[in-house]
Amino acid sequence: MKAIEDLKVTLVQSIQHWEDIDGNLGMFEEKLWQFNDPTDLIILPEMFTTGFSMNARKLAEVKGLKTMRWLEQMASQKKAMIMGSFIANDGGKFYNRMIAMKPDGSFHQYDKRHPFSLAEEDKTYTGGKEKVVFNLNGWKICPMICYDLRFPVWSRNVYSKGELEYDILIYVANWPAPRVNAWDTLLAARAIENMSYCVGVNRVGKDEKGHQYLGHSAVYDFGGKKTFYNEGEEVIETATLDYSALTDFRKKFGFFLDADSFTIHDM
Repeated sequence: MKAIEDLKVTLVQSIQHWEDIDGNLGMFEEKLWQFNDPTDLIILPEMFTTGFSMNARKLAEVKGLKTMRWLEQMASQKKAMIMGSFIANDGGKFYNRMIAMKPDGSFHQYDKRHPFSLAEEDKTYTGGKEKVVFNLNGWKICPMICYDLRFPVWSRNVYSKGELEYDILIYVANWPAPRVNAWDTLLAARAIENMSYCVGVNRVGKDEKGHQYLGHSAVYDFGGKKTFYNEGEEVIETATLDYSALTDFRKKFGFFLDADSFTIHDM
């Protein structure tokens, strides 16, 4: 069997223009064209085209429109998968939807399971029903969105048929400054408890609601060690994830073999 190679993952920590789809797409395109290092996966923040807005009736896009076409174009041009969430209209319901677009135009999607009730996101957006795991270059990747980070049962790395469900857990976010300590702590915890890499991409700057964002985008390895971290500034950074180190660690420390079995009932 062919060995699985290391994966290059690029984190894009950025400001966002409030409810300005064209402005954000133009800004991110310019940033990505200034970045020329080879990579396998590019990760943008939550609601990267609008900021964390509840104005879904004005901003939501149906499948195949501007944001989807932009993601397809950028994935093709950068020859890498690109992922981030945006406001989607699907059958008249609104979703905070993550798209992971491949260079060939095929894609995976994940809808945020836990709308943020403190900001009344649950009154506008429908929560997702399906946990998603997809394959990229032999790596199994599980995408999540912001508030999902607080709910470890949903992201639990289930051991079945001789292997763990995923290798990388990814969170995209608009996680505000007053609770950024929870962001830091929980990213590390998710890596440790799931024996996987955990990647978090958060925005920076201030939105029109007055909320401040400090970034703290980071990569944690399977033991909870921080291998990349940035606070407070716009940055594009690529981290290399080591597959052999991950598998060696899992072989040495088979904690998942003692994990509880459980079933998640639909909301």
